Amino acid sequence: MSDFTLHTADSAPEAAKPLLENSQKAFGMIPNLHAVMAEAPTLLEGYQVLHGLAQDTSFNAEELTVVWQAVNVEHACHYCVPAHTGIAKSMKVSDELIEELRNDETLSDAKLNTLKDTVLAVTRGRGHIDDAQLKAFYDAGYAHKQLLEIILILAQKVMSNYTNHLAETPVDDAFKSFAWEPK
Repeated sequence: MSDFTLHTADSAPEAAKPLLENSQKAFGMIPNLHAVMAEAPTLLEGYQVLHGLAQDTSFNAEELTVVWQAVNVEHACHYCVPAHTGIAKSMKVSDELIEELRNDETLSDAKLNTLKDTVLAVTRGRGHIDDAQLKAFYDAGYAHKQLLEIILILAQKVMSNYTNHLAETPVDDAFKSFAWEPK
């Protein structure tokens, strides 16, 4: 049972208050994940910085969704899968790709599937990846830059996924229609 606080702008530690204001401006609400993270302002700040940097990578909306959701599903994050479903829809990612990712299926787009396989190899191997997977990744048109950007996004997802596991973060009302459970 979790006893973590969902902080508001009033209850949050002083250092977290401007960070929660940033969340309110960016999302039109304070996501429950951010409300939990506010307990440790440095965690919330780090997460916000990494989220912004993830959006500045060389990945397009589909690729970014693949990286985010591959990790979310692998980590069985009850909160992030629905949240990133909503984010993907706002980024105009196809429903087909969204559902393939949520259901941990082979992606119908071969290049995106290679990206997903590589993300999972990096995640499961804790940074160790075999030569065959690297060759497939590079043959699909990706480069060292994208391999390193996967690590950036993985770091962001570890922060959120693990926080949600520990805190049993309730899914925000905005994302409840995208509820998800691991297979």
